[in-house]
Amino acid sequence: MASQFNYIDLFGFSAALLTTIAFIPQLYKTWQTKSAEDVSLIMLILFITGLICWIIYGLKIHSIPILVANIITFIFNFLILILKITYRNNNQ
Repeated sequence: MASQFNYIDLFGFSAALLTTIAFIPQLYKTWQTKSAEDVSLIMLILFITGLICWIIYGLKIHSIPILVANIITFIFNFLILILKITYRNNNQ
């Protein structure tokens, strides 16, 4: 028997899409300006730690929307962290 689409997951996928793409402008701006001075290092570390917790949670409850959103958001924020560290060293 084929599984039926769960419309509640539509909200999950919508939330995943919106919260994930929200970081694209920051990543692009950081890469373009070669500066991440306005991005808090502590915020990035805390946020990335939270994303790791969401990923573990998503794995445990087998939630595709949670996993997809948080893995992609983790990648974006990890890249911002790398750029922040790289550009901080270049600007000193």
